[in-house]
Amino acid sequence: MSAKKVFKDADVQLLIGTVLRWGVIISMSVVFIGGLIYVYRHGHETASYHNFEGEPDFLKNIKGIFSGVAAMKGRAIIQAGILLLIATPIARIVLSIISFSLEKDYLYIFITTLVLMIILLSMLSGTAG
Repeated sequence: MSAKKVFKDADVQLLIGTVLRWGVIISMSVVFIGGLIYVYRHGHETASYHNFEGEPDFLKNIKGIFSGVAAMKGRAIIQAGILLLIATPIARIVLSIISFSLEKDYLYIFITTLVLMIILLSMLSGTAG
């Protein structure tokens, strides 16, 4: 008697594709809703191009973004949608690691984990490429 596979590669690929598709759809919807809220609240303001003001401090960290989302601030909701968009391919990498682990494909587990570590270190350190 041979061991029966609980999952097929096609099932995992379908799951990964679904995660990517829904990640993009959800993040796009969150950005759109945040944009609507921002335009509703600030669309009547006249832009002043004499002094450049960067993004507010609450948009520079995750805690501030979530507190801004709780307060229904449009820019924070837009930023949360962008964070969701960034998290989508990271979720795909994590699912790939799980898939390779179930298949016991150690070379691809190592390579994919290395890619994930490079991305996470780059995000945490603030350096790119």
